[in-house]
Amino acid sequence: MGRLRVLSGQEICEILSSYGFEIVRQRGSHVLMQKKSGTSTITVPVPNHKEIKIGTLKSIIRQSKLPSSEFEV
Repeated sequence: MGRLRVLSGQEICEILSSYGFEIVRQRGSHVLMQKKSGTSTITVPVPNHKEIKIGTLKSIIRQSKLPSSEFEV
């Protein structure tokens, strides 16, 4: 895994949208995104902040099952 970029919540939502995730709802500062694949549904909460901490970004990558290269420098 390379060096992760510092991203905003909006930028993460755009990346997830390009992989088929859709915004289900927003409550406060958190956006809930889902992707239906076959019989399962992947749900990823994304904090809508200006800068997302690296640990939070790693958790989003793990939950979304996307390649980490999409979020690297």
